[in-house]
Formats: sequence, C-alpha cells, structure tokens
Amino acid sequence: MPARRSLAEEFASEAQEIAAWRRELHMNPELGYDLPRTAAFVADKLRAFGCDEVVEGIGRSGVVGLIRGAAPGPTMGLRADMDALPILEASGAPWASRAAGRMHACGHDGHTAMLLGAARRLARERDFAGRVAVIFQPAEEGGAGALAMVRDGLMERFEIAQVFGMHNLPGAPEGAFLMRPGPIMAASDQFDIAVEGRGGHAALPHACVDPVLTAAHVAVALQGVVSRAVDPLEPAVVSVTGIAAEGEAYNVIPARARLRGTARSLSEPVRALLEARVHEVARNVAAAYGAEARVDWTRGYPVTVNAPAPLALAARAARDVAGAAMVDEAAPPLMGAEDFAYMLEARPGAFIFIGAGDSAPLHNPAYDFNDRIIPAGCAYWLALTRRALPPHG
Repeated sequence: MPARRSLAEEFASEAQEIAAWRRELHMNPELGYDLPRTAAFVADKLRAFGCDEVVEGIGRSGVVGLIRGAAPGPTMGLRADMDALPILEASGAPWASRAAGRMHACGHDGHTAMLLGAARRLARERDFAGRVAVIFQPAEEGGAGALAMVRDGLMERFEIAQVFGMHNLPGAPEGAFLMRPGPIMAASDQFDIAVEGRGGHAALPHACVDPVLTAAHVAVALQGVVSRAVDPLEPAVVSVTGIAAEGEAYNVIPARARLRGTARSLSEPVRALLEARVHEVARNVAAAYGAEARVDWTRGYPVTVNAPAPLALAARAARDVAGAAMVDEAAPPLMGAEDFAYMLEARPGAFIFIGAGDSAPLHNPAYDFNDRIIPAGCAYWLALTRRALPPHG
C-alpha cells in the first residue's frame, strides 16, 4: 500500500500553475491602494474557483472571497497582502517587473498566490464546518490597508470570529514555520523634530544659536533613551535616520534644522515611554543650547500580538504540514512592523512566518519570492482550516 502523501505533496501537482500566477503578479506590480489589475486578477480567480461570494472594494481595493463548508459553523479569515514597493528591481529573473521603479520586493505576490491556491482547494473540497473568508488586502506597505478593511466593516460583514496571516521570511529554513505567543512584530512610530535657533555668519558663532550643533546633540542624546530609560529586558529601538538644515552656504549658520527617525517597541507601555522621552530629550537638549525643539510624533502600525488559542491552532497546522522539527514555536520577535496588527486588534488570531531559505532580504532590489515554498504555504492554509473548523465537530 503506497504511503499517504503529505499535505504539501498534495499541492505539488498544482505548484507550477500557482507559481505562474505568482510570476504574472510579479511582472505587473501595483502600489498601495491603486491595485486595479491585481484586485481584478484575484477576484476573477475566486469567481472561477466557485467561491460563494466575491466582494471587491472593501477598504477601497481589497477583495474577499467567502467559501461555505459542508456543515454550518463559525467563520475564519485568512489574509494575504497584494501591494508592491516603489523599488527598481535588480533580480534578473525572467519574470522581473515590467513597471519601472515598482517591484514585489516583500513577497506579497507569493502570499497572494499561495492563498489563491488554498482557496481553490477549499472551494472544491469544502471539508470543513463553517465558512472561510479569504482576504486579499491592499496597502500593507505603509498605507494601513488592514485598518481600512476593518473600518469598512470586514469583520462584521463576514462575521469573522478569528483571523490569520502569514509572511515569508528569507534566511529561515525553506518551508519551516516560525511563530511565538504574544508580540511577534513591533509597533512602528515616526518622529520629526524641528530645531529653531538663530542664524548668522559662521565666523561669528557666538552671535548665533546654532541649530545644527543642537540637532547633532539631540541625535546623540536620543541614543540614550533605550539604553537608559527602557528596561533592558524590553526590546525597543530609537533610530535617527536623517538630519538636515536649511541653506547650502558654507559660511552661514542657518536658523533651523530638522531630524527624523523611527521608534519600535513590543508593548504599549514602552511605546508610550519612548514617545514621552523623545519629546523630553529633544526639548531639554535644545534648551541647553539656547534653541527650541518641537517634536511631531506620528503613531504607525501597532504591535502585532498573537492570541493563545489561535496560535495553538496555527502551531498544530504547521506541524501537520512540516513536522515538529520544522516548526519553531518560540521564534524571536522582529522589530519590523506589520499592519495585520489592526486585524488582530479587531479579532483574535495569529500571524506566523514561513521560511524562504537562502535569498536576498525583504525590501531589497535583488529579492524574489521562493516558489519552492508554495506547496507548504498552500498546505498550511488548508491544514489550519481543518484544525480551526473540523468537519466533525
């Protein structure tokens, strides 16, 4: 009697076709919410698969397909992101971007293709009790598309009880799954600091209030926020990523300078502490040099937090696909940010990573999604559905 095929092996015969979908998306990247071709591609596939409902335009350009199982039950959401990045591609792949200055440098083309592959199988077999909402989201790359979909009534309209996301991770073993309870990705905030001094002749600094010198000291002082104000056991980052002053003359001390940067944290108390301390440090250091500093702080994506019960389902599904040796349930958190966090604020759920093997890093011009992980990614969505919505109760 032949050995039973694994879930990933079941998708092997479909992997080439799914990879072709991925490469079609890769050649035609679109940005933010402006996804007419991508969203139409997804919606057409979902209709062809026989989804019970296909709804477009949620969160401006998001697409949701609803698949009813063989028996009644709750609704779970499975989410993929669709948008690309404003990067000039240098992968050299035959399917490289045809749009100059735009590319899928984060693998959203692969995420979309894998969820489409799983949706086709779910719509065909329907061996689960409940409903699956396959969610294709716009504007993950800084546009908060997940929040737009939530505000547009995503959870209520489809009665979603729990929601799940997955992202590829270069450098992690190919086809492995990585996850952790609680915070898995950081909150991302940004700040702009305007330093007001008094300009004048560079040969007469004593008659000026130098905003450039002040800005430099503010930048150095901000490096002490994490090392001296935050508990050493709490992950946090404050990075100054730019300093600029008005004017270009060599012999003029300008009146104004600006700094910009980002802050990352894995808890709300630390997030609030970073915001407070950046304000205090900038204001007080500037005052010490006779200048004034004004901080404009913008909150970005919140912390991505996995709930215990959904994460347990995700772990079991990952083991079903890859085996226990290829599942890391205590992976370290990443200080990058992910707007799936907004969906996890709206409903309990889990966000995990699938290893992409040895490849260029995310957001790099040489990056290309590893098509060899497509069977494992599709199989994970199938296994997760069976775990979360078992057909026999």
